[in-house]
This record gives sequence, C-alpha cells and structure tokens, in this order.
Amino acid sequence: MAKISANYEVVFIIDPAQGEEGVAALTEKFKTLVEENGSNVEVEEWGKRKLAYSINHITEGHYVLISFTSGAAFPKELDRILGITEGVIRSMIVCKGE
Repeated sequence: MAKISANYEVVFIIDPAQGEEGVAALTEKFKTLVEENGSNVEVEEWGKRKLAYSINHITEGHYVLISFTSGAAFPKELDRILGITEGVIRSMIVCKGE
C-alpha cells in the first residue's frame, strides 16, 4: 500500500511578548518538527503584523507560514502541538491537494 501524501500550509501567529529570541525559537521548533515528519519544507516569516481583531487583549502577532508535503496523519498531530504550545496565539492548517 502506497503512502498517500499531500501538500499542506500551516500559518501560525506567535505572541510578540515572547521576544525576538522566543519567536525565533518557536519558529525553529516547528520548522524542525515539520522537517522530521514531512518533505519539501519552505518557511516564510511574514513578521509582526496587526491582528484583524484582538485575541486575549493581544493586538499584534508574528506570522509564520510553513509549506510542506506529508502523510495525512501528521497535520492532525501538528495542529495538536500548536494548540498546546505557549506563545502560539492562533494556527491554521490547510491542505493544498495532491
């Protein structure tokens, strides 16, 4: 049985209160996690931007986009880890198809 994989994009917003080192550490943590579980990994740092609406009284966030190819199980686990990681305000994973 062939392993089915698809292309995904994950965007996550880091609380700028983490500081530059904290933002860099979280970005590197997720980049490494995706590289260990996927392929064709591309990281785009969009930097600090104003949020469309405040989340827990936070009005700005550091945006990061990671594009990757992986099996169907990994994005669920990635979403779980993003959800429990302190400093990550919001995240969204989108499947870009085969």
